[in-house]
Amino acid sequence: MLKCLSIPVLAVTVMLPGGFAQANESEGFWYLQSSVITRHFGNNARYNNRQDLIGLERNRADQLIYGAATFRNSFSQRSAYVYAGKRFDSSNWPVYAKLSGGLMHGYRGKYRDKIPLNRYGVAPVIVPSVGVDFGMLGAELALGGAAAALLNVGMKF
Repeated sequence: MLKCLSIPVLAVTVMLPGGFAQANESEGFWYLQSSVITRHFGNNARYNNRQDLIGLERNRADQLIYGAATFRNSFSQRSAYVYAGKRFDSSNWPVYAKLSGGLMHGYRGKYRDKIPLNRYGVAPVIVPSVGVDFGMLGAELALGGAAAALLNVGMKF
């Protein structure tokens, strides 16, 4: 059940210089990702499970990361997340954990108080995730606070 943004992620990566060339991880890499499945933990008919997320992240050789993503929040409002963090790769398996923190913008109006510390429409957030690498492809399970889990797929370049 791939969402409509997963195809553009693939198309943009193919058009980039080097196309499908394997990312040189010893120098770091870029990671372009999109959401494919979102599930909210609560049973609220108003919750949006189609995040339409698209994000671009830089993974440095020292495992520090930074990036930005745009998505539709739980109430279908266009939102953005700008962040930095660290990726923790397994030395034996193609799996990793990631912890990012940054600022989220987009919970407005009557939904402003749905995320803590949302002052002036911008709130600090921390996003833990775990992922698996399949060569240049990857999949990540990320927690959206205590509200939801997202399965994202992406490509390294």
